[in-house]
Parts: sequence; C-alpha cells; structure tokens
Amino acid sequence: MTEGSDRPAVSPLGDLYPPATEAEVRELEAGLGVELPPSYRQFLLFANGWGSDDDCRLLRIEETGWLRDVDPPLAESWSAPKPENSWSVPDELYFVYGPEQDSIRYRGEYVPDTLLIGYWDDGAVLLNPHVSSAEGEWEAWYLAPWLPGAKRYRSFWDLAMDELRLRYPG
Repeated sequence: MTEGSDRPAVSPLGDLYPPATEAEVRELEAGLGVELPPSYRQFLLFANGWGSDDDCRLLRIEETGWLRDVDPPLAESWSAPKPENSWSVPDELYFVYGPEQDSIRYRGEYVPDTLLIGYWDDGAVLLNPHVSSAEGEWEAWYLAPWLPGAKRYRSFWDLAMDELRLRYPG
C-alpha cells in the first residue's frame, strides 16, 4: 500500500498477475504442441500476465493461443498478400533487427502460426515459432495498423526490454 492511501502501490512494471505454475506452463505447451521460448516461459513463471488495461497487456495463460485460433480476422488481415509485401523476403533483408530494420520486411505467411501473447495500444504482440535461435528463443513481433508491417525482435526478452525503455526512459 502507498502511504496515506488505501490503494496498493503500482510497480514500474504495472499490474502483474501472480506467477503461473510449472504445471500450467506445461499444460499450455502440451495444448499448443510446442515448447515455449525460454524468456517467455520465464516471464509466465514470474507473472501470469501483465496489465489491467485491455489495450496494453500481456495475456494470461488461459488467453494465449495461436493467432489463427484466438483472433482469426486479425490473422487473416495480416497474412493476406498485399502488393507492397513480398512473402519471399530474402534472408539478408528479413534478418535485420534494431534501428536498421524495415518493418515492411516481414513474412506474412508466418502470421497465422504466431502465438498471440498480448495487445499493446492498437496492435498485437506475437511470438513467431518459424524463426528460432539455437537457445530456443522465438522471434517476437509487434503488429499495429499504423506500421507498414511488423516490428520484429530476436526474442520476447528483447521486445520486453525495448518496451520498458520506451515507457521508462533514462
């Protein structure tokens, strides 16, 4: 509680849900048919979701799922080929992260197979199992109507750290 208030103190991370159990994480993995990337798995074991605002939150285990199943219209709208998008983006253009990345260089054919893990502002936070590291991390995406594609990160950890830097500069 904050001093002189009957409201709980809010951490810099916002509203974190209690941790998921190892059994709950395993059940999610079994239902999805995959092993979750380590940084996202660790997040769930630390907090089973984040945020109380419907427009800016990471989903709880029971809300998480393949985009094609959880939000079919969103999956369809982002995976439908558009003239400015090439689904055959060459690796040398696709595997660019950070400030040099061109968000239009995403692979729309991956969209239905991404794991929906959250909503930020007017966009979706996704994990892409088609691109994974030797450590088992999956590429993380932020898709929003105002982006000409997807802002991509090497992992959930990289996406989360970028978001924290934006929210709490300095």
